[in-house]
Amino acid sequence: MNKEYKKILRNKILSRRDSLNIKEKESIDNSIFNKLISTDLYKKSKSIFIYLSFDTEIDTKKIINRALQDKKEVYIPKIYKKDKSMKAIRLNSFEDLNKNSMGILEPIDDSDYINKEEIDLIIVPGVVFDLNGNRIGYGGGYYDRYLEDIKKVSNKVALAYDLQIVDFIDPEAHDISVDYIITNTKVRKNLK
Repeated sequence: MNKEYKKILRNKILSRRDSLNIKEKESIDNSIFNKLISTDLYKKSKSIFIYLSFDTEIDTKKIINRALQDKKEVYIPKIYKKDKSMKAIRLNSFEDLNKNSMGILEPIDDSDYINKEEIDLIIVPGVVFDLNGNRIGYGGGYYDRYLEDIKKVSNKVALAYDLQIVDFIDPEAHDISVDYIITNTKVRKNLK
């Protein structure tokens, strides 16, 4: 799939996602939240790596609060533009966050992090997903690089609105797929 086509598809889906009205979005977000916390993957996880929702993404703050309430270790991403890398930093309080250059909240202190191989559940962001778990993200490649050497573990979950699902995305060699997609209508395990 060439970059131009990916860009067009990304913009088309973002535009659809942006057009959800607040009440509808809230209702769908709650449905996805309930489906996620009902999964064995969530229930059995001690550590969760999850992004902080931004703009019209599915609300992850509710999930983060629930995970903290459930005494799980919650880690959120901190990106390093210099070498295009990312770390999973422990979140204890929303007070410990600052907006980065892209306007996304991330940890101020990065000393309390977890090795990616030790994470039980990874919630992966994205704009477009297909029925095989392939994804188109926001174009930075941070998650593909971060996840590239832990492909074997089936703990990568995408949260998506049904409108973000397409039949097929032709992945590039470096693209990392997710193992599960949870939408407002179903929990799909991706069998390659």
